[in-house]
Amino acid sequence: MNAIYRNSPVPRYHQLKEILRERIRSGEWKPGDLIPSERELSETYHISRMTARQAITDLVNEGVFYREQGRGTFVTRNKITQQLIRLTGFTEDISARGQHPSTRTLSAVMAPADELCAERLRVAVGTPIFCLQRLRLADGEPLAIEFSHLNFKGCERLLEEDLEHQSLYRVLESKFGLPLMEADQELEAGLAGAEEAALLKIAPGSAVLYTRRITYVDRNQPIEYAKSVYCGAKYIFYTHLKREQLFS
Repeated sequence: MNAIYRNSPVPRYHQLKEILRERIRSGEWKPGDLIPSERELSETYHISRMTARQAITDLVNEGVFYREQGRGTFVTRNKITQQLIRLTGFTEDISARGQHPSTRTLSAVMAPADELCAERLRVAVGTPIFCLQRLRLADGEPLAIEFSHLNFKGCERLLEEDLEHQSLYRVLESKFGLPLMEADQELEAGLAGAEEAALLKIAPGSAVLYTRRITYVDRNQPIEYAKSVYCGAKYIFYTHLKREQLFS
């Protein structure tokens, strides 16, 4: 389908969606390609910009396209998959896919634990903890914002570590002798706020995935409470489920 049929019972925006999908299926548009603007599509197919916007928005919501603020709308690249059956860090996940992980530290300070962090880390409110905020990238593309809150004896020494060029988990295990044993993790879908969107280079209101993780060392002692925001169009979380056999 290369034209919009005005007398068709199929809505025009839906016809345009199928045309755009076909341009991807045919290989004309490849992952990462910038697609034409709403104005260009409206002129090409003789439709209103509102109709073009609706078709694009639907495909963004479906994960076919993604928007970058100030740049335009792109064909979604192959998403990065993180398995939910092994305790790994971002650096390990990205490296395992043959991509280059990098980090930008946004802040690294000692700060008093608020009520939520104190509860998660099992410390008193106001206990000094190490707070780290980082932007995580793969091949130079921002994928996630991570907020890590850590508590252990000597955690203030993390201020001396270069956590832009080292894996936090490897530093904890190799330099501080803290074996990371297991973690509890929650996932929640949401929409990017203005500050998150600016850091991730996506449009405000874009789909994101929020995660909350408590990581434990031996004896079930929590060491880290981490909150992250992932680009919904670029990341997949995967797990394998087995049903318990209740009957013979």
